[in-house]
Amino acid sequence: MAEYILETKDLGISFGGLKAAQNVNLKIKKNQIYGLIGPNGAGKTTIFNLLTCVYKPTTGTFFLDGEEIKRMSPDKINLKGIARTFQNIRLFNNMTVVRNVMVGLSNRPEYKCTILESALRLPRHFKVEREMREKAKELLRIFDLEQERNALACNLPYGKQRKLEIARALATNPKILLLDEPAAGMNPHETEDLAKTIRFIRDHFDMTVLLIEHDMNFVSDLCDEITVLNFGTVLAEGHTRTVLQDPEVIKAYIGG
Repeated sequence: MAEYILETKDLGISFGGLKAAQNVNLKIKKNQIYGLIGPNGAGKTTIFNLLTCVYKPTTGTFFLDGEEIKRMSPDKINLKGIARTFQNIRLFNNMTVVRNVMVGLSNRPEYKCTILESALRLPRHFKVEREMREKAKELLRIFDLEQERNALACNLPYGKQRKLEIARALATNPKILLLDEPAAGMNPHETEDLAKTIRFIRDHFDMTVLLIEHDMNFVSDLCDEITVLNFGTVLAEGHTRTVLQDPEVIKAYIGG
C-alpha cells in the first residue's frame, strides 16, 4: 500500500505563456481532510481539473494510491476512485433528488445491466433499479435529504443542493472526495452542519477529503493539513493552524 492516497510530483500546466500551476507537490494521507487554499486566481480549481483529467498536465504527474493515472480519461479517473464537486453546483435539475444520486451509482460495476436487459426490461433490470434506489436513499439519509427524495433537484434550497451534489459524488464510491468550495453561499448554521457531515463521511466511509475553501474558520476547524497556492505555486504547506499564522500567507490574502 502506498504511503499517500494522493501524491502529485511537480504538477503543472501552462496555457500559452501563462503558467496556471507549476511545481505543485501534494502529499495527502489516507483519511485526512486536507485543504487547498489561496486567493482568487491562485490555481486551486486548476489543480482539481488536473487531478480529474479535465486538463492534461504540461509538467509533472500524480498518483492515486501509488498508481500513476495522469493519462486516463475523466470517467476512468472516477472509476479509479476520484470524485469531485464543482464551484457552481451541477445537478440534473429536472430529475428527482433520488435520481440524481442514482446517476452517481450507475457507473459502479455492481449496478451494471446489459443493453438487452434494460431494453427488454428483463427481471435483472428491475432488481438493479430497486437496489440502486435503496442505496441512494441510504446516502440521502446521511445528508438529511431522504424526505425530499422525490422532489426535483431544482426545487431544493441552495444549501441542500450543495449536499445533494456531495451525495452524488459519494455514490461513485471514491477513495478520495474533491470538494470545490462546498461551504460557498451557506449561512453559519449550514456551514457548521456541513463540517459535521464531512467528518462523518471521513469516519463512516473511511474517506479522504481534499477541499478548496475560502472560509478560513471552516478550514481551520476541519482540515488536518493545508497547502496554500499563490499565482499557481505553493506558498506554504503543513499543519493548518501553523500555516494560517504564516506572515507570507497572511500577506497573500490581505496584501501589504
